[in-house]
Amino acid sequence: PAAPAYADAKPELGPSFLQALARGLAVLTALGRQRGGLTLAEAAEASGLSYPSTRRNLLTLRQLGYVEQLGRRFLPSPRVLELGYARLSTLTLADIAQPHLTELAGRMRESASLAVLDGTEVHYVARAAAQQITSARIMPGTRLPAYATSMGRVLLADLPEADRRERIDASRPRALTPHTLTSPDALAAVLDRVAREEHALVEQELEAGLRSLAVPVRDRDGRAVGAVNIALHAGPEPPGHTRDALLPALRACAARIESDLAVAFADGPVQTG
Repeated sequence: PAAPAYADAKPELGPSFLQALARGLAVLTALGRQRGGLTLAEAAEASGLSYPSTRRNLLTLRQLGYVEQLGRRFLPSPRVLELGYARLSTLTLADIAQPHLTELAGRMRESASLAVLDGTEVHYVARAAAQQITSARIMPGTRLPAYATSMGRVLLADLPEADRRERIDASRPRALTPHTLTSPDALAAVLDRVAREEHALVEQELEAGLRSLAVPVRDRDGRAVGAVNIALHAGPEPPGHTRDALLPALRACAARIESDLAVAFADGPVQTG
């Protein structure tokens, strides 16, 4: 058999390492990777354990209810789901999004964030910062006016038209830079376009020199429960170049978050915070 998966951990932990527990988890993990289960010999090969050790672990896991035996094959029982349910039940949108934002920021070398809509503001709930590009320090908990941000526009655009207009009016838009749209009619037209195109690009409206691109993150019912964006310096390249270069990766990130949300919140609403 191959070396067991825990081989590197044992010398690190020394006497604190519980080899028996590690072996049981190695066997259970091996079973979970193969549809239809494994025979005893196959489980020993896959887990990197000896035949006798694998047999003892399989019999113990079967006795505890975590493994079922069908003929010569062993496979995980539904009770295995209990091991992950406690963690799943405490997950939030931010927990699920964070690793995907980190991967996106690392790959694109630009800051990536996720926010939810709260009244007339966007509330940042997760962020992976590649560099500091704004004068204000953006972090989870930061709130910004929705009308002047890419994530805010994506989330406003998902609302019914009357609700959109009500929130724009309640925001009392003001010019944050010379580029900020403040006319309610102009903002309404922009939101109509964002709703059609499923993304928003904001050019130096929140802060001079800042460009951002956002897409929605939807739950299983198609409702935008959040938005993910990439923020970067507004360099010499036209905004359209940024959209073409970043939008595919941004949408792929949102799709991965949505896929995880569908599993974590299969039986209830997405917990946003």
